[in-house]
Amino acid sequence: MPAARSRLVALAAVLDLACVLGFAAAGRSAHAEDGGVVGVLGTAWPFLVAAAVGWAALPAWRDPVRVWPTGVTVWAVTWGLGLALRGLTGGGLAIPFVVVAAAVLAVAMVGWRAVLTAVTASARRRQVGDPARAR
Repeated sequence: MPAARSRLVALAAVLDLACVLGFAAAGRSAHAEDGGVVGVLGTAWPFLVAAAVGWAALPAWRDPVRVWPTGVTVWAVTWGLGLALRGLTGGGLAIPFVVVAAAVLAVAMVGWRAVLTAVTASARRRQVGDPARAR
């Protein structure tokens, strides 16, 4: 794998992990839960494991920044398997948590890919000259 491609894959994986950690940290903060980094990792671990499984199962590294199927699939596995692992290990699965987890993780994990795709497409149009803008 060329160096630039390796960096892109690593960046995409780090962004997905940051999304999961941000979700866990925001949730803990919203509920005034203490525990610092250990507490965040305790909340995030099922979703971190699930994200890794999603990356491996897809395999996401082939096209890590695509919204579909990569972003949607990695998000769905992260959310679904993350909830399953959380439930199996005694974590709460209240309906509001399930809904918020789905929404926040989708906006974050699919969202960064959508923004990057839009910015990249816009830059390409400017670079080659957009015929629609020439009118």
